[in-house]
Amino acid sequence: MLEIRPNCENCGTDLKPSSVNAFICSFECTFCKTCALDILHNVCPNCGGGFERRPIRPSLNLKNGNYLGVHPASEKPVIKAVDTSAHETFASEIRKISPNMR
Repeated sequence: MLEIRPNCENCGTDLKPSSVNAFICSFECTFCKTCALDILHNVCPNCGGGFERRPIRPSLNLKNGNYLGVHPASEKPVIKAVDTSAHETFASEIRKISPNMR
């Protein structure tokens, strides 16, 4: 089950569980839309994978108790500011490869 991390790992922007601006990689590294697409160029600095919009866990109990009230989002911030110069070197060739082919 996703942790639904509360912030962008790079810039610290608050990403509430309902945010449509949260992006994650397959390891759930979490970034805001600006960092994920404009700064990191769809290349996760931790694994090299691509990003997808983070799903939104329902806030209402619509079925079987599968909602934030029973499965709350994480409140533990994760900050790993990206060295943009080093990331540019790392990502320069990777970003030319479609995420599904990496």
